[in-house]
Amino acid sequence: MGNMLIKQAQIITMNASEDIFTGDIRIVDDRIAAIAPHLAEEPGDYVIHGVGRTLIPGFVQTHIHLCQTLFRGKGDDLELMDWLRKRIWPLEASHDEESIYYSAMLGIGELIQSGTTTIVDMETVHHTESAFQAIAASGIRALSGKVMMDKGTEVPLPLQEKTEDSIQQSVDLLERWNGYDGGRIQYAFCPRFVVSCTETLLREVQSLSASYGVKVHTHASENLGEIEIVQAETGMRNVVYLDHLGLANERLILAHCIWLDEEEKRIIRERGVHVSHCPGSNLKLASGIAETPEMLKLDISVSLGADGAPCNNNLDMFNEMRLAALIQKPVHGPTAMNARSVFRMATIGGARAVGMEKEIGSIEVGKKADLALLNLNAFHTFPSYDVDPISRIVYSATRADVETTIINGRIVMEKGIMRTIDPLTVLAEADRSIQRLLKRAALPV
Repeated sequence: MGNMLIKQAQIITMNASEDIFTGDIRIVDDRIAAIAPHLAEEPGDYVIHGVGRTLIPGFVQTHIHLCQTLFRGKGDDLELMDWLRKRIWPLEASHDEESIYYSAMLGIGELIQSGTTTIVDMETVHHTESAFQAIAASGIRALSGKVMMDKGTEVPLPLQEKTEDSIQQSVDLLERWNGYDGGRIQYAFCPRFVVSCTETLLREVQSLSASYGVKVHTHASENLGEIEIVQAETGMRNVVYLDHLGLANERLILAHCIWLDEEEKRIIRERGVHVSHCPGSNLKLASGIAETPEMLKLDISVSLGADGAPCNNNLDMFNEMRLAALIQKPVHGPTAMNARSVFRMATIGGARAVGMEKEIGSIEVGKKADLALLNLNAFHTFPSYDVDPISRIVYSATRADVETTIINGRIVMEKGIMRTIDPLTVLAEADRSIQRLLKRAALPV
């Protein structure tokens, strides 16, 4: 890291006033040091010419499974519980250290290429150290943790944990990785969902989360079958049960939240729980459509995530933004989810979910230099005259329009060339790894 100067880009700040203007940005080490209409070059500056380019805050995706990227195309056309039991759990159970590493690298490469700079990631039961090594080497900003599963039916033997082992391994990883590289990597406790976790484990997660001051990342109310299981076992709906255990607070990130009743919405709002909306995954698994317009009206914190590659099948925030807007319009009207609301969810909304809204999610002096530079000079984004630039990004742009990605003041991709990941190696090793896993899991190659 050193001094960097981005010259004459259109800057979409997402600051409190959501200002948009053309200007220069100076980056010193990992932070934005100055923003002005014109800044003079200084000796040692690395200059990026932004004329005709659009600079945005890096996207923050609040629900990702890097360990599943290898399974892309192997879980198609199934509903959630079948998807888990017949495909995802057998494949996760077959992972080894090397396959986790390359699954993570494959996912991170796709995320960086599409302008995502921060993720909330949930791994599998074993080999999470390898995922953290990939996160560290790639330069992406991440909250991640090993998945916790100490109960459930039709769970492969390698994914069946003892409660005390699950907790101890999670704490060991937290103490090793939380705060790595000046806080670029943070740990999050990741109980998979209520169906997979005993009350003893969840109560201990609540206590440890409070003690260490770290996030809890889990799934809730994604599927009607899942809710039926939880009600049969606990006598309560998902969010009510999590609140009963003391987990419903500002440290909790809940993926999906499609099937909420009024009491659950009230709990989420009053406790400051964060919701990660995953429209691509929700549609592909036929889980349903989350009531995001209502949640936003209730001032619930809602952000976006792609979920895992086998239920999407990509990790592209441009796809999630467009879907998040479009799926609400037939039911709630054309203005229900406008482009600016969706872009807010993808940037500063995600930053708020991870507790870093003072550090990332907008382009402001003093914040971390997590940025994406877009080239919108293309047939599919024109005409440009008198068009809201945020509308151009949400409704017209694609991940192919991302030219340069900067994370923590470090260029991780420049003009489409990856700086921290070797694509040829990752692609070759990804193919080799999934062939090995498919044989081990006895699934069709």
